[in-house]
Amino acid sequence: MQQEIARRHSRVVKAAFALTIASILVGSRVHAQQVPQGLVPTVRAAIAKQDFKGGEQLIADYRQARGLTPEMVEAVSWLGRGALAAKQYDQATSYANQTYDLVRGLLKTRGLDDEPRLPIALGAAIEVIGQSRAATGARSEAVAYLRRELKTYGKTSMTKRIQKNINLLSLEGTKAPSLDLSESLAPKPLSLEAVKGKVTILFFWAHWCPDCKNQGPALANLLKKHEGQGLSVIAPTQLYGYVARGKEAGPEEERSYIADIKSAQYGFLDDRAVTLAEANHQRYGVSTTPTLVLLDRAGIVRSYHPGQMPEAELDSLVQRLVAERTAGTR
Repeated sequence: MQQEIARRHSRVVKAAFALTIASILVGSRVHAQQVPQGLVPTVRAAIAKQDFKGGEQLIADYRQARGLTPEMVEAVSWLGRGALAAKQYDQATSYANQTYDLVRGLLKTRGLDDEPRLPIALGAAIEVIGQSRAATGARSEAVAYLRRELKTYGKTSMTKRIQKNINLLSLEGTKAPSLDLSESLAPKPLSLEAVKGKVTILFFWAHWCPDCKNQGPALANLLKKHEGQGLSVIAPTQLYGYVARGKEAGPEEERSYIADIKSAQYGFLDDRAVTLAEANHQRYGVSTTPTLVLLDRAGIVRSYHPGQMPEAELDSLVQRLVAERTAGTR
């Protein structure tokens, strides 16, 4: 049991690091092809080279010329993410605390969601502080900290991001949160109780998400391979208020658009219903799409994975779970 817990904790930390590193490297690849414009991409390019002192100097020069701005604070938050990815936990926490204090200062004169940079910066600071505490052995303290922050910022755009980090540290090994079935594309979607006794993949997706479309073929292959052994897929999504190319849309137009995307891109879902309640994405902390959550036959979360997962890795987890038998299914 202890070995399984250790393996699970290791996967969680690696997943958090992978998301951070990927976001840094994607930015550095983009800006390697052109001269970086603005402070944030320039600082991210320095972080990609592990040049934290250089990043600090860029930020200091910017502040001297332009003062304290949301752009500057977001740049500081990237130093925290970079240090976390480099496993420099004390430095990461220092950058994150600096970011947090700077954001709180700016919030005296504006709302958190008045523009996009402050939520990005504050969300990163909270994430880095929580993940750093967990990585240095204070997992319970980290979860308690994140839950306090969720109470503070639970009515802002950061709800899902904070919940994601809580889930990364605490969801595996617990009973899966129930699904809100109040909104859906017809027919009525399955509840988690209805699939108890099966191994279930929760595939949280968005109609605009290219990574979700890339994940689809792997899920189709897994269903074809393991459905006869008791594998099920449930695919919650939500309304975002727009359709193709960001065109604003009312609920009915967007529901129709989601149905078209489901039919065109996710044929493996065939007649499976799709729940649309935003509450599901909030409960499961879906600030990253896709998010994949793997449940065993007893409805216990065995893997919580924001972002795409390679088919071979997901198949390995599924194979192990379909081979297991619980007391209720013998």
